[in-house]
Amino acid sequence: MKAQSAKPRRPQPALIRLTVQGELPSFAGATGWLNSPPLTEVRLRGKVVLVNFWTYTCINWLRQLPYLRAWAAKYADQGLIVVGVHTPEFGFEADVDNVVRAVREMKIEYPVAIDSDYAVWTAFSNHYWPALYFADVDGLIRQRHFGEGKYELSEQVIQQLLAEAGSTNTGRELATVDARGAEAPADWGSLRSPETYLGFARTQGFLSAGRVAPGMPHIYTAPTALELNHWALSGEWTMTEQATALNAANGSIVSRFHARDLHLVMGPAEPATSVRFRVLIDGQPPGAARGVDVDEQGNGTATEQRLYQLVRQRDQITDRTFEITFLDPHVEVYAFTFG
Repeated sequence: MKAQSAKPRRPQPALIRLTVQGELPSFAGATGWLNSPPLTEVRLRGKVVLVNFWTYTCINWLRQLPYLRAWAAKYADQGLIVVGVHTPEFGFEADVDNVVRAVREMKIEYPVAIDSDYAVWTAFSNHYWPALYFADVDGLIRQRHFGEGKYELSEQVIQQLLAEAGSTNTGRELATVDARGAEAPADWGSLRSPETYLGFARTQGFLSAGRVAPGMPHIYTAPTALELNHWALSGEWTMTEQATALNAANGSIVSRFHARDLHLVMGPAEPATSVRFRVLIDGQPPGAARGVDVDEQGNGTATEQRLYQLVRQRDQITDRTFEITFLDPHVEVYAFTFG
C-alpha cells in the first residue's frame, strides 16, 4: 500500500516579541463614560485591553478609526475590550455634547472615557493623538504604538495576546476594513503639506500684509500669490491662541498646498447656528476634486464644530491654491490638515 504524502503545512508567522512595559493605569480620572459604565480594574479583569487616545477632529486618528471599529467587532467575543479615551486638543472638543454627537455619527460602539481634564492622559504619561496601548489579561502593558499606520502589526499583537489568554479561534486572518471619506488612508507619496494651525500660538506660514493683532479685531489683506505651505486671511478677523474667528461676512482664507486631500477644522461660533461657505481651487469651483463636505460648485455649510473635507483630488497632484470664502460671519477656524 502506497503511503500518502502529508499536505504541506502553511507556515505560521513568528511570534512578536512583547515585553512588559508597566501596569495598565486606572481610568478613575475620566469625567464621564459613553457606551459603557465606568471600566474599573474589576470589570477589565481577564480581558485583553486596547486603549486608544483620540480627539475627534484629529485626521491621523480619523484614518485609524476604521481599524478600531473592525477590531472591536471581530474580537469582542474572544475577550478584547477597546477603550477610546477622548482627550481634547481644542476647547470645543471638551464639550461633552460635541463628543456624544461625534461618537454617534462616527458609529463608535466600544466604550469611550471622557478625559476632558487630561487625568487619564497624565496617568498614561501619554503625549500623542492617536496612541495605542495593548494590555494583557493580567493588566500589563505589552506593546505601544503612536501615530497611524502599522495596522497589520497591531492586529497581530491583539491576536497574540488573545492566544496567550487561551482563545483558540483567533486565527491569523485580518479584519476587513472599510475606510471612506476622511477616514481613507492618506496619499503619502504626494503629501507635502503639514498640519497648519490657524491660531496665533502655533501657526506657521502666515502671510497676510501687516501685523498680527492677537485677540483683537483686525482687517487683514491676502497677497496676490502665496508660496507653498503658506496661508493668509482677507477680511475682518480676530486671531486667538487656538482659532481665528470671522467678524464680518465675506471673509476669506487662502492657502497654497500640495496634497490629495485638504481638510479644515472649523465650525460656527455659536451652537445651533450655521455658516455658508464657498470653496475654489486655483480660482475655479472644485468639480470632481470636491471633498465630501462641498458640492461640485464648492458650496457648503458649517453646522457644527468638526473636521470638514473640502478637497479630494482625483487627477495629478501638484501645488494648488485653495480659497474658502464665508458668506456669513461668526465662524471659527482651527487648523488645516492634509492627506
